[in-house]
Amino acid sequence: MFAKRSMLPAAVLALFLPLISCKTPPSTPAPAAPSPEAAAATAAPAATAAPAAPAAPATAATTAAAEHIKLQHILISFAGKVPGKNITRTQEEARTLAAEVFERAKKGEDFDSLVKTYTDDRAPGIYALANSGVTPSADEFSRDRMVPAFGEVGFSLAPGEIGMAEYDPARSPFGWHIIKRLE
Repeated sequence: MFAKRSMLPAAVLALFLPLISCKTPPSTPAPAAPSPEAAAATAAPAATAAPAAPAAPATAATTAAAEHIKLQHILISFAGKVPGKNITRTQEEARTLAAEVFERAKKGEDFDSLVKTYTDDRAPGIYALANSGVTPSADEFSRDRMVPAFGEVGFSLAPGEIGMAEYDPARSPFGWHIIKRLE
């Protein structure tokens, strides 16, 4: 009986050692001027709330996880949510505006123009992302460094599709992200 017990830790170690030794190398540093999403995601712990439902359903083409994508987004925020920005709209005003801009984008209005007019981030709002476990290139952000809902929606879209990450204090703390997958 004693011999079997002493083998238990060795058996557990044998099962988990391959998993422990297969960690990915640390990702390269973010570009010199990271977005507020990237900065906050590195400081915030992983969220436990339920994810916001993406606006566009995942298709067979998008369910196979892409390694690298390029997105453009419009951030619609409200007072106190983006450091360094003097945003005066209320949360309810931001929700209404996000829904209006999202509908306009889905109907085919020029996304670049919508970004320039409405984003509370920097225009043109284009970000290249490497998926979790994929080493980002010099011009990419790791998905894990962005707010969770941004990557969840972005990686669920096919190129050309538009979706929205709803405001959630843990998963999308800066506001609503209207996201168009470019590549």
